[in-house]
Amino acid sequence: MTDVQFRNLSKSFGQHKILEDINLDIKTGEFVVLVGPSGCGKSTLLRMLAGLETITSGDLLIGGTRANDLPPQKRNIAMVFQSYALFPHLKASENIGFGPKIRGENRAAIDDKVKKASSVLNLFSYLDRYPRQLSGGQRQRVAMGRAIVREPSVFLFDEPLSNLDAQLRVQMRVEIKALHQRLKSTIVYVTHDQIEAMTMADRIVVMDRGRIQQVGQPLELYDRPANKFVASFIGSPSMSFVSGALKTADAKSWFETTSGGRLALPGQAASGSDTVEAGIRPEHFVIGAAEDAIAIKVDVVEPTGSETHVYGSVGDDAVRAVFRDRLQVKPGERLPVTVDPRNIHLFDKATGLPL
Repeated sequence: MTDVQFRNLSKSFGQHKILEDINLDIKTGEFVVLVGPSGCGKSTLLRMLAGLETITSGDLLIGGTRANDLPPQKRNIAMVFQSYALFPHLKASENIGFGPKIRGENRAAIDDKVKKASSVLNLFSYLDRYPRQLSGGQRQRVAMGRAIVREPSVFLFDEPLSNLDAQLRVQMRVEIKALHQRLKSTIVYVTHDQIEAMTMADRIVVMDRGRIQQVGQPLELYDRPANKFVASFIGSPSMSFVSGALKTADAKSWFETTSGGRLALPGQAASGSDTVEAGIRPEHFVIGAAEDAIAIKVDVVEPTGSETHVYGSVGDDAVRAVFRDRLQVKPGERLPVTVDPRNIHLFDKATGLPL
């Protein structure tokens, strides 16, 4: 296990920049998740760490040693791919022990490593099966076992759960997190699913268009996003944004929507700007009419059993609200809601930066 450091790292294909000025420190034993939309550069960054992509400029340090020109086999890194990448003609035990075998280790040592990895991943019942005889989750565990027997300094996961169904993804999230806690290993994990990031990571790295937007603990990013992009990407359902202006009178400040509603602000002085957006998480809408309230024009109602999801609009802005109550509200109705001032995020509409 070891530290990983990116220093002013950039990657280009011809004139097209994929990554630009990446600076990031990953500590020994840390579980770091790279998250962002498709094409943001997160998988390219992981492949550069693995040695599968060249570095255009900047430095990659592994354990304090510059690794830009080290071949993959000398980086002591194991990678688990989205596609599992198992040999179809080899049994699960042979797939797990393939790395030690080609390195020339003796049969007893290989068997011992396969046994230990199988114990960690609960794979004993499947060792004599071929990949075609395994479920998606079992194949992914075999792929993880193959990585474990290498005893790497860093584990890399490239969207390993994207091929699994929803229920199995939840199960595998728990297994990967438990694996990290048992091995105390350094893990760099790539996903576009921010729920995976929120539930698994020690720290999340949010990326967009080849740049890091924010790095922090999951709840830090959720509660204090660095910009509108992070605010909209982290959280499921995502944050809603309502356009309006900041107003002040009689030592009070409020946010006034373009449709005429208003929301009280927590005592900060209003700038008078009319290019502001209020970001509101779906669970922070509270039903009730008051002086400081807005109205959601209801379009769709989704009862989920434990919650009711309401899709609608405030003026021209689409919003989504989540309530614990079982609401009797119909499309076309107007639903009055308030928001605790402490739960309102204000962003400059032009720059996306917080006010």
